[in-house]
Amino acid sequence: MKMIFNYINVFLLSGSLAACSSILDVVPNSEFSPDNVLKTEEGIKSLLFSAYAEQQTQQNARFVINDSEVSTDMAFNSAGAENGQLIHLINFTWTPTLSTFQGDMWGPNYRSIRDANGVIENIADANTSEETKNLLLAEAKVLRAHAYANLYNFFGPVPLRLSTEQVGDLERATDEEMKNFIESQLIEAIPSLPDPGDEESFGRFNKGNATGILAKFYLNTKQWQKAADAAKAVIDFDYYSTTQYNFKDLFKVENEGKTNREMLLVLPCRNEAGYGNWFMAGALPPNFKSTPEIPEYVYQPTMSIFATQYRLRTAFVNSMSPNDLRRSLICTSYINNSNVTVNILEADNARSFKYWDNAIIGNNGGADVPVLRYADILLTRAEALNELSGPTDESFTLINQIRKRAGLPALSSADAGTKEQFREALFKERGWEFISEGKRREDLIRQGTFLSSAIERGISSSVATADKLVFPIPQSEIDANKLCEQNPGY
Repeated sequence: MKMIFNYINVFLLSGSLAACSSILDVVPNSEFSPDNVLKTEEGIKSLLFSAYAEQQTQQNARFVINDSEVSTDMAFNSAGAENGQLIHLINFTWTPTLSTFQGDMWGPNYRSIRDANGVIENIADANTSEETKNLLLAEAKVLRAHAYANLYNFFGPVPLRLSTEQVGDLERATDEEMKNFIESQLIEAIPSLPDPGDEESFGRFNKGNATGILAKFYLNTKQWQKAADAAKAVIDFDYYSTTQYNFKDLFKVENEGKTNREMLLVLPCRNEAGYGNWFMAGALPPNFKSTPEIPEYVYQPTMSIFATQYRLRTAFVNSMSPNDLRRSLICTSYINNSNVTVNILEADNARSFKYWDNAIIGNNGGADVPVLRYADILLTRAEALNELSGPTDESFTLINQIRKRAGLPALSSADAGTKEQFREALFKERGWEFISEGKRREDLIRQGTFLSSAIERGISSSVATADKLVFPIPQSEIDANKLCEQNPGY
């Protein structure tokens, strides 16, 4: 039995997935003694759910969103303590000591990897059925692969910690080792997962969302044929849909859970401390009372407004058609407490209200944060097909499913008949579709415009350099792991 004493505190402090209604009952206490804690199904599940919880850290979702957007043409930030960090991302002056790299990206993913490793190492001796062992093992493998895909997206290749007994000092994997491991783990695990909708509780992995993670990994690493095939595998489940809700209703709290066929994977949130979505507290402008764009959303005395302000860039909002229904979740004017209408479209000051919730308590909203939506799968296949052979009839069909929901006319070969034209149209569509979902940085990097876009906004070309395509390894990891080399340029 490996690392038992290190896991006891994890079990006592962790509950089940945030999507579950109550924490695990630890009864009788003898089941959680050091000698047998990971020999029980309950013990293994507790460790597995701890791995899930590290990846579903609701409060830091706002940092992951902002960290992936304020360095792009989409988002902006001002004021408050958070601006002390975000200003460096806005200006491309980040360094390895910026605390968000450790606190919101590196730490949670490696803690999830640690717990997933514990499940993988001990599942064979657990007192449960082979069917359950296979399921929990598959979930642990997906958790570990997903965490590494997240880390790769932010930092490039990182140390591959595959055992709880590995020494602290560990070299970074090569790029090939990293990609092969993530791919192989997902491919191994997917057959043992339930079909979409058959998972025990919403938020756990199934064949659909795990295949979606694989599709997005292939896309971000430009493995076009594999990305196209994996996205089609998700589509072929014939389970997910973009027509169930209009865009404005898609993110409402009352439409969450298994019944929402758009959401493959989310960060599940509740209106309570420790589980809340804090994004709206930063998106609300000062003295906000209501907005004509969402008249049903009215500020309540129980809500909070941060000093820091999560803002959208004016040029980005203006790039959207006036008839785009996705604008219904962007606040460009509001009524303040003095009943004065304040226009905020200009000066990079519009706000994303994608996660509005009338039942917010303090900072804590109940709106789930999407990690992977079906719209992303459709656009993944459209992009991959275009990169393989230029725009096809299927490419247009896929992108037009998204445009139809947004109330926009269908795109045709007359509008985007070449590979370059379709690529440009598709990346515009992705930007408008995934506002405040933390995808803009990876999209611009994949498109090859992350640096040029920054330079167009006024960032010096001597600052927006190729080394900024990955973030630096956190300085705390460099100090602790003597074999871990820093990314070039930092």
